[in-house]
Amino acid sequence: MQVIASQRPVAGRPTRASVASSFFAGVGLVLTAAWILFAVVGLGVLERFEPSGRASTVQLLIGALAWTFALTAPPAFGLVGITRLSTAIDRARARRPRVTPAVRLARAIGDDHVVATSLRVPDGGRAIPELVVGPFGAAVVEELPPAQAVMSRGIRSWEVKTGDGRVVTIDSPLERASRDAERVRGWLAGDETDHVIKVFAVVVGRDPRVERTATCAVVEPDQVAAWLTSLPPQATLDAGRRERLVRTIRAAL
Repeated sequence: MQVIASQRPVAGRPTRASVASSFFAGVGLVLTAAWILFAVVGLGVLERFEPSGRASTVQLLIGALAWTFALTAPPAFGLVGITRLSTAIDRARARRPRVTPAVRLARAIGDDHVVATSLRVPDGGRAIPELVVGPFGAAVVEELPPAQAVMSRGIRSWEVKTGDGRVVTIDSPLERASRDAERVRGWLAGDETDHVIKVFAVVVGRDPRVERTATCAVVEPDQVAAWLTSLPPQATLDAGRRERLVRTIRAAL
C-alpha cells in the first residue's frame, strides 16, 4: 500500500524551535545546579564567608545569604531544569507523526490501495485524518477516543475526558466520519457528473457501546484491512480514473 502524507504543519504541533529551546534551557539549568553544588562542596566557596573573630552585622547577613543561596539554588535550578527537559521530551513526542489505523496495517493491505493522511479538502473544513483509495472507491477512516475516556455518547455529540482531567464536548465520531465522507464525495465528483465516486466511512476503536449506523461502519483496529477488502469493487473505477483520483488527492496535500 502506498502512503502519501501531508507536508503541511499541523495546527498546535510544537515547532522544532520550541523543542530545542526547552532542551537547551533544561540542560543549562541542570549544569548550573551542578556547578553551584561543585563550587560549594568541592571548592569550599562558603568557607570564605565564615567570619574570623567577632563578626559584624553585615558579615553575618552576607554569610546567611550565601548559605541560603548555596542550600536552595542547586535543587531549585535542578528541578526547573528537569521540568524543562521533560517539556522538551513531551514536545518532541508531540512532533512525531500520528500513526493512523490503515497506515498501522499497511503490510496487510493490498498494493492497489493508496492512503492519504491529514488531507485538506478544498471546502475549507477540518482535515480528513485518513482517506484510503482502492478498487471500491474511497473510504474515510477515523479513530474513536479511548472507551474509558468517554463520559457520554450522544447522537450528535460526545463528552470526553482529556488527559488533564477536563471534560470536553466533541462531535460524535460516527457523525463526523459520515459528514467527512460526504465532503470527500462532493469534492471528488468534480465535473464528472456521469461518474460518482463511492465514499465509505468507518470509525476504528475498541468500544463495545458504539454501534454502526446506516452511514458509518465500526471496526476494531485489527479489522481495518479485512473491512477494506470486504467493500464491493466499483466497476466504473478503472485504472485510469483511479490514477486521476490519486493525483487529485496528492495535489490537495
